[in-house]
Amino acid sequence: MSSASTTVYSDRQITAWLRGLLTIAWADGHFDAEEQELITRLTQDELAPHSSLGDLEPIAGQELAADLGEDLNTRENFLRTAVMMAIADGVYSIVEADQIKAFGKALGVDLSALHNLEKTLYDPETVTTETPQPEIHLDALKPIRNWLDGMDIDDPRVARFICKMVPPQCPFERDIKLFGKKIVHIPPMCKLNPLYEQLVGLRFRSLSYLADDCDEDISEFI
Repeated sequence: MSSASTTVYSDRQITAWLRGLLTIAWADGHFDAEEQELITRLTQDELAPHSSLGDLEPIAGQELAADLGEDLNTRENFLRTAVMMAIADGVYSIVEADQIKAFGKALGVDLSALHNLEKTLYDPETVTTETPQPEIHLDALKPIRNWLDGMDIDDPRVARFICKMVPPQCPFERDIKLFGKKIVHIPPMCKLNPLYEQLVGLRFRSLSYLADDCDEDISEFI
């Protein structure tokens, strides 16, 4: 089965989706040139129908809303991937939170589920490696856990993106970069991330969708 036959999002929606994620990734003003190869590969093969990174630019909330369309599920699924990208390393930064909230307002999506997650916010200008990180009980994060678990996996390009975003295993400490910034620092015991199960669950559902619904070879993601 061709992946194109199962695509539910238009090229316009997918392009806006990627531009929105890039906007969040670039919110801190940092971009590493050596990561352009990965982004180019994503734009060519995974999400948007672009041939080069230069085709993509940050996007404002109103344009994002117009391009994603009126469907609330589509808008929420975009924001779920945005939050997933921001929290993959277990840390939710101020600039990421501010940009996600701005997008949420423009898209008309209630992001109250993120309230307790914001208690983990840090400012890289004031927080040092010696500063204790705030602890938050798992029950307090139940709203966002449920919200992330509610993501629809119904488009192969988004499913492939999730498979690349979330690593298959983490036996060794390492950094993962995407969109020119370090988004994931995986410690030897990555389950210390309180939202680890949600990230892994999204990846498993994405793999199952690609294999079972799209009849795709998923060996490259395993």
